[in-house]
Amino acid sequence: MTTETLAMSTLVVPDYDAGIAFYAEKLGFKLVEDTDLGDGKRWVVVEAPGANGSGGRLLLARDTNESQTAAFGNQTGGPVAFFLHTDDFASSHERFIAAGVEFMEEPRHEPYATVAAFADPFGNTWDLIEAKDKND
Repeated sequence: MTTETLAMSTLVVPDYDAGIAFYAEKLGFKLVEDTDLGDGKRWVVVEAPGANGSGGRLLLARDTNESQTAAFGNQTGGPVAFFLHTDDFASSHERFIAAGVEFMEEPRHEPYATVAAFADPFGNTWDLIEAKDKND
């Protein structure tokens, strides 16, 4: 039987190095690849900590036209775009704040998780989530 896996999603950024600075340096993503493709284009892939190639990768693509630039921060049409799971919300939240990540709200305790929204420097919204144990 054939198995398909979502390996990577594209995230449009205004500048490759700014994307790397935020995702790798502030959020702690691993820079998997940064290959020069010529003509100012690069193939830049970052991976969320703990993903181990299992789909937590982002291809950082530089905007190349006005419609892509206009989509910054609204790539999903309004809802939170990305969800970053953690097994220790308090530690991750504290580390992100220390790295300069700006949260849009105080942590809240939902029936399914502890969660707080933050935005990347490009306007995309993220939820930092520690899911509740389903056995509770």
